[in-house]
Amino acid sequence: MTGVAALTLPGTAFEARLREVLRSRVAFIELIGDDLVAAGGKRARPAVTLLAAQALGARPEAPEWGHVTDLAVCVELLHSASLLHDDLIDDADTRRGQPAAFRRFGNVVSVMSGDFMLSRLLTLLAGLPGGADLTRAFGDAASRICEGEVLQFQVAAYGEYSLEAYLEVIGGKTAALLALAACGPAWLLGASAAQREALATFGWEYGLAFQMRDDLLDLTGDEAALGKPVGGDLREGKATLPVLDLLAGPHAGEVREVLERRAARPGDVERVRDLVEGTGAAERTHAEIRRRADLAANALEALPPSAAREALADLARHESRRRA
Repeated sequence: MTGVAALTLPGTAFEARLREVLRSRVAFIELIGDDLVAAGGKRARPAVTLLAAQALGARPEAPEWGHVTDLAVCVELLHSASLLHDDLIDDADTRRGQPAAFRRFGNVVSVMSGDFMLSRLLTLLAGLPGGADLTRAFGDAASRICEGEVLQFQVAAYGEYSLEAYLEVIGGKTAALLALAACGPAWLLGASAAQREALATFGWEYGLAFQMRDDLLDLTGDEAALGKPVGGDLREGKATLPVLDLLAGPHAGEVREVLERRAARPGDVERVRDLVEGTGAAERTHAEIRRRADLAANALEALPPSAAREALADLARHESRRRA
């Protein structure tokens, strides 16, 4: 990312604040919080929050930067709580290379620890400037996340595959939180409505591009780079963008059968992968990812030029070439 060396991204101060917020008198909750901090991850969503704040003129040396850090922590807490719940729903074995929390501590501890994170973020939001607007924005995003996850199961259960449903699912699963991460600093810092909307549009389009890339990699990526087997979406009956492309073509019947049987036969995943790569579905998906990434980057033109603005645009454009 251009100019990142001069910008503040999630680092030691962020991790320390996250650990502090997650402290609990209950050992199991404390352990799950420790796992979240130790596992690290890309911290993509809090990174967007910190960059957006800097694009709006906030500076790490200023007194209000502590509020920006707390907002980034809130974004990460909402994301992490949703992952704790998702792992249980998906019956996942691992998360970031470690056993999933519910595998180690049980369902109740995992779910309640996710709820604990949500309660902590509400407490933080209450003390931030613009707290009422931010709380409403977080509530709206949380609702969309829940709706997206449930709709994904509903679509797979009924086989009601459509582009409209797919966009609603990934909008809820991914884009809503990235839009919140991007526009949250505008509420916090009292930015104009135009700047707030520009950042929300950036986060939404970036989120769609991000999830489309993940979905394409789930079929066509390298398992060693991804750290997991390809074809997971097919095995769950999920029709992602490249698969929807196939469902609109001459192989629709065959692909629908694979989805309905959850890719249970040997060679099912490989067959759909070959079709995606051989019919042009992969390249058409690439084109849509590039289009969404460009929409995200272009939305930032409502903000004054800066290294932070360029870094945000680079994040979106990176989705055109990401391999893991």
